[in-house]
Amino acid sequence: MLAVERRNLILEKLQDERKVVVSELSALFGVSEETIRRDLDKLDREGLATKSYGGALLNENTSLDMPFNVRKKRNVQGKQTIAALVSGLVQDGEHLMIDSSTTGVAVVKALKSKKRLTVITSSIEVLAELSDVGGWDVICTGGTLREHYFALVGPRAVDMIGSFNADKVILSCKGLHMQKGVTDANEMFSQVKQAMLRHAKQRILAVDHTKFGKVAFSRICTHEEVDIVVTDVRPAQEWLDYFAEKGIECLYGGGTDGDEDENHSVCE
Repeated sequence: MLAVERRNLILEKLQDERKVVVSELSALFGVSEETIRRDLDKLDREGLATKSYGGALLNENTSLDMPFNVRKKRNVQGKQTIAALVSGLVQDGEHLMIDSSTTGVAVVKALKSKKRLTVITSSIEVLAELSDVGGWDVICTGGTLREHYFALVGPRAVDMIGSFNADKVILSCKGLHMQKGVTDANEMFSQVKQAMLRHAKQRILAVDHTKFGKVAFSRICTHEEVDIVVTDVRPAQEWLDYFAEKGIECLYGGGTDGDEDENHSVCE
């Protein structure tokens, strides 16, 4: 196993359990405790974990973001619920812009039954997912590859996005806050998403329930720049009232996180 693979597995364990112990990790991966300490040192330097006596704790600072391979395993069922709801908003033949979020990957999987779509994306993972889909036009934004994130960013990506006008943009975020707006962990990600918002007729924010009330480092936009919010479970009533006040449509899955039943609900 490569060191980076082991560290990603340690991050997954941290996500689930919030803390890890050196001796347990050593036995789990069949490596020395010194090797595990070096892994935890690196995660600590990257700001993803905080070393503690005999192990490490998850750094839950929302201004930080986990690598793509770790994030895509979070709340899989919730993302599938969101993707099914978003799919119902997309018509055959439309032009879409889709960001590099793990939710965006779930959305394109749900869209594969659609016909003649055009997808413009900054996501390497979305490009790979759509590589075997016939009858679609799939366009890459180009740009600079962001390490560990399968995302293309930078001025070339932003310029390329500006060459198109889409029917819909589908994007996600790291935080959704009534006062601070829609935020992400990294300014370069925000710039790409801002460009997508500027060049789409309808703006769809696909965000799971864990992001509500959170604030990340870089602002993407205000709530007024979003037309529809799609989430996995029913938001708190204060959020539904807030969306109604702002004229934002809200679609959400039924029940609580982990329920299999889905319902469409709308506030306008």
